[in-house]
Amino acid sequence: MISGLLLAAGAGRRMGKPKALVDDWLVRSIGVLREGGCDDVLVVLGASAEEARTLLPAGQRVVVAEDWNEGMGASLRVGLETLGPDVQAAVVHLVDLPDVGADVVARVVTSASAAGLARAAYHGVPGHPVLIGRDHWDGVIDAAVGDQGARRYLETHDVRLVECGDLAGGDDVDRR
Repeated sequence: MISGLLLAAGAGRRMGKPKALVDDWLVRSIGVLREGGCDDVLVVLGASAEEARTLLPAGQRVVVAEDWNEGMGASLRVGLETLGPDVQAAVVHLVDLPDVGADVVARVVTSASAAGLARAAYHGVPGHPVLIGRDHWDGVIDAAVGDQGARRYLETHDVRLVECGDLAGGDDVDRR
């Protein structure tokens, strides 16, 4: 089983509001993960969690990162810790990547084994989504501090880069 892990906890200070509340990004990102091959999706909320929750489809799995203001690392840790024991891999995606579609997720999912590490690249530059096999979760959780997420862990391990520059730009949107 492969789960989508949507990180949507940040305050979006440069955006002027939490990115989970921008346009249809939250619901769209859930759809991107599902349509891209994830068996289920867990959304990690933080800033304005209760307001963001009202935007979610009925029955959507959610966890709140109480220490969300620490940075992306807090969201990643709580998300991985919440996924069930039957999940073999997590596809980590960010809510502020509106041009990344299901085709990108599908390419990453189909190009990697569920036990490994893979990430989308855009014209050779690593980005999101990132597939993290269960065997790597403890290491990623230990390394996920501040706003670095899994970056340090991924830099020291064999990660399959999956070129997706023909499908999307992969740029996060920080300002309106």
